[in-house]
Amino acid sequence: MNKGIIIRKYWAIVIILLLLPFFLYFILQILPTHDDWVSTTSPDFNPLWIKERFLFYGYHWRPFDAVIGYINGLNPQELFPSFNHYVVVIGHTICVLMIFKMLTVLKFNHTAVNIATLYCFIAPATMATVTAVDSMNQTYALIFDIIAFLFYIKKNRMRYIGWIMMIIIAAWWKENGLMWALICPILAYGFEFIDRKTLKKDLIIGVGIMITYALAIYLLPKQIIIHPEYVPDVFKIIKNFCKFFFTTFITVDYIYLLHQPSKNILLAAITFLFSVPFVYVVFIRNIPIFKSKKIICTIICLLIAVGPHLFTVYSMMHTYAGMALLAILIAYSVNYYYHKKSVLLSFILFFFVALCIDAHLIHASIQSGKVGKRMAIEAIHETLTPVKDTYVIIIEDDYPKLSSFCVIPNEAFGWGIAARYETNYQWPVTIQDTTIERSVDASIQARQLGREILSKKQSECIWIIDHENVEVIK
Repeated sequence: MNKGIIIRKYWAIVIILLLLPFFLYFILQILPTHDDWVSTTSPDFNPLWIKERFLFYGYHWRPFDAVIGYINGLNPQELFPSFNHYVVVIGHTICVLMIFKMLTVLKFNHTAVNIATLYCFIAPATMATVTAVDSMNQTYALIFDIIAFLFYIKKNRMRYIGWIMMIIIAAWWKENGLMWALICPILAYGFEFIDRKTLKKDLIIGVGIMITYALAIYLLPKQIIIHPEYVPDVFKIIKNFCKFFFTTFITVDYIYLLHQPSKNILLAAITFLFSVPFVYVVFIRNIPIFKSKKIICTIICLLIAVGPHLFTVYSMMHTYAGMALLAILIAYSVNYYYHKKSVLLSFILFFFVALCIDAHLIHASIQSGKVGKRMAIEAIHETLTPVKDTYVIIIEDDYPKLSSFCVIPNEAFGWGIAARYETNYQWPVTIQDTTIERSVDASIQARQLGREILSKKQSECIWIIDHENVEVIK
């Protein structure tokens, strides 16, 4: 096979491998913020981590997250969050390579496969996952789900064993990995790998897998606590559907459009206009061809993939769950589009604007992390000497946030955990926190509360957090 044929077949992979070092270089500069500090992948020093986190934790059963947390706990200053970023970015790369393989198996042409694959790698819709510290569960769940599908469509007796094993491993990364127990038969039926009789039989098996998994969680010796945010209601579901449509099918610089302090409608409009030609060519102009059984089944699978998030909590990072199905929609459209030059030109425009948006999102994430680090260093410096117990009083901050890109300062500070990190988790040993309402005399109230806590010897030190400002009382 000569070089020309190789490049024509694999040009997306070549571009991905060229971009990968740049992605890694900048993403490695992103520091933990918000729930990164308390996730299961953060440094874990619990000697009973296997019993208390590997088997079950809170309302999650994510053993691989627990393993990563244990590894980070061996040397947090060296490993956290760099180790997490390597795992996520490499996982994202493997994931898009698996998408390339899946699209090839589905017999799309080279142009369609390459465009859809590269789209999934650089799409701003993936950046909330790719830039996050604790999002490896999403990337690897999708990897094993795609492998499950590739096992499922094989013509041998072992395919059911491979399918079921991969689904379980995906679910151990993240619970929504279970959804491919239903997606695999439906997608295979849409692309003529199985007939209707097999579809009905295997959907019953898929439901059985999900019930078995749920029963296993129920029988684990741990109290299951459902977070209030995960309780569905009609308004939340409608709102989540709108978020899903926006983040999945519309490309725009989210920061310029949605983050109030950074809002710039002109720049947001420019990023949107550059991406419109590709969206028009792929989705709007080709609407008539989307009536096929293949596309109807793919759209059903896309809704199933993001379903757990639509009915609970949906944010920008949850778009990732549907990326493999979105890739199929794109590849199908490009595959049947006769004017290849129009597709390529529109995709080139999308490619460059996507890189610009990605750069902006990554930069904002880096800056948010730096704010938390600066506050942590200030708290340690002002405290002067190590203390065992600290009480953090947060004055409610009305500063706008946007996903994990633009984080509220006190959340970047991690309610004081960022300061523990700066001391290599040596001190403070325990941190308590409370939030008081923002008002004209909120600072006075915070100091009064702090003095009361100190007088009652409930803590050795008080950290008052007012936006980016840290005040220490000892």
